[in-house]
Amino acid sequence: MKRASITKRPRGAPAGGCPPCDAAAEILRRVDPALGAAGRDLLAEYHRRARRPARAAPEGRWQDDRIIREIPRGASVLDLGCGEGDLLARLMSRKAVRGQGVELDAPAVMRCVERGVPVFQADLDRGLAGFPDRSFDYVVLEETLQTLHRPLQVLDEMLRVGRHGIVSFPNFAWWRIRMALLVEGRMPTTEQLPYRWHDTPNIHLFTLQDFLDWVTRERVKVVRAFAYADGVVRPLAADDTLNAEEALFLLSR
Repeated sequence: MKRASITKRPRGAPAGGCPPCDAAAEILRRVDPALGAAGRDLLAEYHRRARRPARAAPEGRWQDDRIIREIPRGASVLDLGCGEGDLLARLMSRKAVRGQGVELDAPAVMRCVERGVPVFQADLDRGLAGFPDRSFDYVVLEETLQTLHRPLQVLDEMLRVGRHGIVSFPNFAWWRIRMALLVEGRMPTTEQLPYRWHDTPNIHLFTLQDFLDWVTRERVKVVRAFAYADGVVRPLAADDTLNAEEALFLLSR
């Protein structure tokens, strides 16, 4: 896993040898002047964790394998923002699903057509009015929610059109993003979020806790939830607002 861009200094090095660390320590001091050694310990822990060897990330998108496991054979699947149809092609081949993709990017739509994936070109932000209620068993929104202009509208439409919704997204409260922003003072980049501030497609940044707040407010049922943390896919845990790099939810009304 690619680490966020940070400036490192050896354990025990004087604070003056790491200007970004000095700035981070000053922020912590302003937040709570009593932090003192605790603030320095927090920075030391960040550097310790940042130096750990990364675990091997799964090939391709980890969400695809998890989604394929969750969807039963022969189900009907609507993939919102399907890209070039990789997931739908695998589902159609392995699970004999009845698939339909929705994609805005014209070259990606053409690639779907070439590989025999049913698709039509549309802007998700304009809604899913063409689809009747409960017309699909599963509606998938994979790594797309943060790129939308009207994310809450799309979530509502997803759960109207599908009996189940599957949503995955990056967690912008992941500890490495939090600390890289604190230490460096720049928008962080990671392997999963390689974009810089001026070329990112992510226009609505949100956290795992933000999503859980929406789930509670809208009384949405979480059937299952998973976290991608330290190169491992596992069931979501209580402290994953801090520890999860990405998350995936299986939802229903």
